[in-house]
Amino acid sequence: MDGSLPRDPAAVPLTDPFGRTVRYLRLSVTDRCDFRCVYCMAEDMTFEPKAELLTLEELDRLAGAFIGLGVRKLRLTGGEPLVRRNVMTLIRSLARHLDGGGLDELTLTTNGSQLARFADELAGCGVRRVNVSLDSLDAGRFAAISRWGRYDRVMAGIDAAAAAGLRIKINMVALKGVNEDEFDRMIAWCGDRGFDLTLIEVMPVGDVGGETRLSQYLPLSVVRDRLAARWTLTPLAETTGGPARYVRVAETGGRLGFITPLTHNFCEGCNRVRVSCTGQLYLCLGRDESADLRAPLRADPSAVSVVAAIRAAIARKPRGHDFVIDRAGRAPAVRRHMSATGG
Repeated sequence: MDGSLPRDPAAVPLTDPFGRTVRYLRLSVTDRCDFRCVYCMAEDMTFEPKAELLTLEELDRLAGAFIGLGVRKLRLTGGEPLVRRNVMTLIRSLARHLDGGGLDELTLTTNGSQLARFADELAGCGVRRVNVSLDSLDAGRFAAISRWGRYDRVMAGIDAAAAAGLRIKINMVALKGVNEDEFDRMIAWCGDRGFDLTLIEVMPVGDVGGETRLSQYLPLSVVRDRLAARWTLTPLAETTGGPARYVRVAETGGRLGFITPLTHNFCEGCNRVRVSCTGQLYLCLGRDESADLRAPLRADPSAVSVVAAIRAAIARKPRGHDFVIDRAGRAPAVRRHMSATGG
């Protein structure tokens, strides 16, 4: 797999109208998932026809085009990226961009269900860390939240990833009345294992069936105040250009992040874009506007056309999202599901 443009150190960086340089791509390799988490999907989902998906070779070429334009961090997402057939072929190919090839980091976000199979191979490809979604340490509650997930399988995957030397960050979505009594336990568990932890507010993205975002929504401003009563939380100045605000938990030494799309807009330092598995470039997680990269990618094997399309899209990247929990119509702020967006 190749065919991407060579990286040009003198190339004009991908800078949006607000002076933010795009260095981070979240690339969805599939919209399918083997879980049906209550805040992410409806149980009865309709996925994109397989014919609409970018091939692994096209995903590789597209990632290469972004890297040639100065993207330094690439995260593979889904859906669940490790359920994509032959996905390791893509990851092995993308690894050529590491170690001086323009890419500082190749990583992925996963539900952990397939990590026991792939952890060693991921580490061998140069993946150094993974984000694992885990919303409960109680097996019964985990099953209720994920609907289709197997707790023992996820735990085996986390163990395999740790044994392979991968650094692990746990992502936990805060769900009102569901898992809000587990935050202390999760902080302690992550501290014991040497994992970072990020708490995430429910995002009003996609129709999830009978659940409403208003019933699920728990402000992390409230959660942080509660945690500060038990833990010593020291704010950290470090930032990745992403949405999380970090603190150090003195009692564990671990790092704790808060992603707050509703209580604290995190757009001012945004350095990322997302591409769906069908080749749609989403300039903002919280907006519907997108740019089609599939057509120029397929029309021009040289990548010149897709590079022009990327630059044109970045030139209209919005200042930020306008997430809100709809208390009247209770409709999601964005109709597409998170699994269609690239994480």
